[in-house]
This record gives sequence, structure tokens and C-alpha cells, in this order.
Amino acid sequence: MSGREPPATPIVDVQHPEKLWIGGRWVPAHSGRMIELISPNTERIVGAVAEADASDMDAAVAAARRAFDEGPWSRMRPAARIDVLRRMAEHLRARTSELARAWTLQMGGLSSFAGPMTAGSTMAFEQIIEAAAHFAFAETRSSPVVSCAIVAHEPVGVAVAIAPWNAPYGIMLNKVAYALAAGCTVIMKPSPETPLETYIIAEAAESAGVPAGVVNLVCGHRDASDHLVCNPGVDKVSFTGSTLAGKRIASVCGERIARCTLELGGKSAAIVRDDFPIEAAAGLLTATITLMSGQVCAMLSRVLVPRARHDELAAAIAGEMNKVAIGYSDDPATQLGPVAMKRQLERVSMYIEEGRRTADLVTGGGRPRHLDRGYFIEPTLFANVRNQSRIAQEEIFGPVLSLIPFEDEEDAIRLANESNYGLNGSVLTHDADAAYRIARRIRTGAVGQNGLRMDFGLPYGGFKQSGIGREGGIEGLAAYLETKTILLDSAPREL
Repeated sequence: MSGREPPATPIVDVQHPEKLWIGGRWVPAHSGRMIELISPNTERIVGAVAEADASDMDAAVAAARRAFDEGPWSRMRPAARIDVLRRMAEHLRARTSELARAWTLQMGGLSSFAGPMTAGSTMAFEQIIEAAAHFAFAETRSSPVVSCAIVAHEPVGVAVAIAPWNAPYGIMLNKVAYALAAGCTVIMKPSPETPLETYIIAEAAESAGVPAGVVNLVCGHRDASDHLVCNPGVDKVSFTGSTLAGKRIASVCGERIARCTLELGGKSAAIVRDDFPIEAAAGLLTATITLMSGQVCAMLSRVLVPRARHDELAAAIAGEMNKVAIGYSDDPATQLGPVAMKRQLERVSMYIEEGRRTADLVTGGGRPRHLDRGYFIEPTLFANVRNQSRIAQEEIFGPVLSLIPFEDEEDAIRLANESNYGLNGSVLTHDADAAYRIARRIRTGAVGQNGLRMDFGLPYGGFKQSGIGREGGIEGLAAYLETKTILLDSAPREL
């Protein structure tokens, strides 16, 4: 166990935390209030940013609307936009260590993981830029009707990008990259718990010379955020977060046929086949459920195992969980840090109590004895879980693993699909043919062989209540574009 006193995390040097970025200027929030940032390691205030209210949201939409309708960004040649985005990437790459500290400070992410995660997010931004540089925003196609048919891909308009608190930098940066590469203007609305990374993205846009109003930043609570989504000047909402909030956004967008991309919750299943060794499965599944303290929407939180191997796997996972070093995020020896906030700890604890009533608690379930402050919870394993129970059907978003026995392959596929969610999945096997066969029958947006496999350069998103649309890959760019067909009597001089 790792329980030394957390060292003082360096303050992240954002230039104007007391202001909002609207219309190319740092402006005071209309509310005059600040949102306090709480460290999940110490439960202490570690910073504050300006709180946007409804009038600030309207101002941001108006600025983005003007920039799209009247400004140069949407009408620039794609190559000119790409040059600006490359300058943004240079700024962000230079601030990798600062962005990593912000994640540890606000969310409690492990410092040992923060650097690679942050650098990877910036690299994904650069990959999106390069993909957009080679994308055909206008192309000719054959037509029996006219001598020149052109299919053009044009920006959807004003986009609102709403990112969650668990991976605030990478998720927000992905949305901003696609929106800007497409020619949209964008309003960034970060989680009020983790806004600092978005301030750094705004500073990168300012440094790179992004035209006024093309990128805007407003951080507010639920009512103000709902007001932003309801503004008729918004053409598209890209949201990553809970299914409950996603349903609200989908209904609002549906009222005016606004576009939306929703990447929502998950309750993903890992199917353990007979050919996969128990000890290897136990190590893999324990390392996965403790990643980011279990706070990953694509988390493999249900484990489906042959009934004859259930007890052996339960004992092996318990043994691995008991070895996990729980401690403060800045300690390099820590393997499991805190959950992100008090309400999240309360949520996880509620589900653990529910699990005690409906399944067998094998290990964990309590607060680590050596930590008397911070939002910490032990890695927790439930065995003999019924797939219809709450802990198997509802997203917990914490280091809680449910072990569910199955009879045969057909039963495993049925149990995996017996969920309102369909975001991710895995098949633990050394047989690639079997992994592919099962993957094609699981109704999820992604399936990986032997673990939580993710490639953000490829499309990702969910079936069922895990979302609408896709991010990543060319599909992610397409979500910010409208398609227009132009029929001409002769070819124009240039596309």
C-alpha cells in the first residue's frame, strides 16, 4: 500500500482563470462567481475558474455565429486552416508536463500515467490534422445528368463541444480538432470539475492566431450548460458523458433537427474463453478495472466466465486486487488513486452496498485503512453476479468488477448483449478466429481481443444507449460536415 503524504502539486499556469474566452478576448464572467476546484487526493481547494451563466453562454454562441457566418475561417482553403492547427499543436506539445499536472491536480489521475496520456492526446490531435490535410473536401463524380457533378463537404456550422471530467484534455481536444479542421466554429464547455486543460487549449488557439470567435471557452454548471445546448444558434452538439445527460441533449437537438454526436455510458463485457489462462486473465482484468480508478466509459466492468472456471478466476482476481498499491496520485508507486470527487465516491459506495445484497463480495468494498482523507475506495470484486442485477446493468464508474458465470458460447453472447449499453467489449482468447466470430455477434461499437484495446485514430462510439454517431478516424471528421451535391454544365476552374 502506498500512503505517504501527497507532495504539493505545482499550480498550472493558465493566464486568465478568472475570465472566459469569448470572441477572441478574455472577458469577465457575467456572474462574477468562481468555480472552485477540489483535489480528490486531499479534499482541498487547489484552484478556481470563472463561472459562466446563461448570458455568457449566449455571448459565446453569438461570437461563434458571427465568426462562422461572417468571418474567414469557414471559407478558408483547408490547407490554410491546417497551418493554423499545426501551430496550435506546437503550443500544446510544449505544455505537455503542465497539462499532465492539471489532470493529476483536478481528477486525481496517476502522475505516472498522466504524461504518456497527455502526449498521446496531443499526438492524436496531430493525426487528425494530417488526416484532414489529405481529405477531399470537394470531389468530382460521374453523372448521367450533367457533364460535371461535384460532391462538396462543408462545415456544419457552430459546434458545442462538451467534455467530461475523466479525460478532459484528450476528449475536448479531439472534438476541437475535428470541428476546426472541418471549418466549424466551436464553443468549448468543459466539466466544472476539470476545466484547466480547456484553458490551455484556448491559449493555444490564441497563440496560433485562430480568428476571433472561432474558438470560445465557457465553463458553467448544469443550468447554464442546458441553456447553451438550447440556443438556436447552435448547429451541432458533440457530447461525451452520461446517458442521462445524453438523452436530454438528444431531445433538445431533435426539437430543431440540430446535429449531435453522443458518446455515452457503457457496461462492457469481457468474455473469458477456456483457452485463456486464469492467472493471465486475473492480472489483465485487475489492471484494467483499476485504470483511471475504473472511471472509463469503455471499461470492461462485467466479466463473463465459464461456470466451471468461475470460482478459480474469482480467487485469482482477489489475489491480484489485494496486491494493488492504493495511494496518492503523485506517488510513483501508486497503482490505484482516488476517484475524482466526493459524489463519485458516494455513487460507487452505493453500488457496493447494492452488490452486497445481491451477489458475493469477494474482496474490497471499503476505504483503505491507511488513507484518512481523499476520495479513495478499494478495488472491489463481486462473484456469482446475476446479469439482471443493478451492479451488472448500471454504469458504476469506479473500480468495481462483476463476475458472471455462463454455460456455453451462445450463453456468453446472450449475456453480453443483455444490456442497454453497447460501447465496448473484449474476448479473452488466443484464438483470433473465435475472437472475430464472437466480436461480430456482440452489439457494441468496439471489441478487442485480450483486453481493453482502443485506437482513437479509428472510429469509436456506441450501439443502443451508448450513443449516436462516431468519433475518431475519417468518420469523426464527417460528423462535423454537411454534404452538398452541385450539378454543373461544365467544370469550374478549381475545386
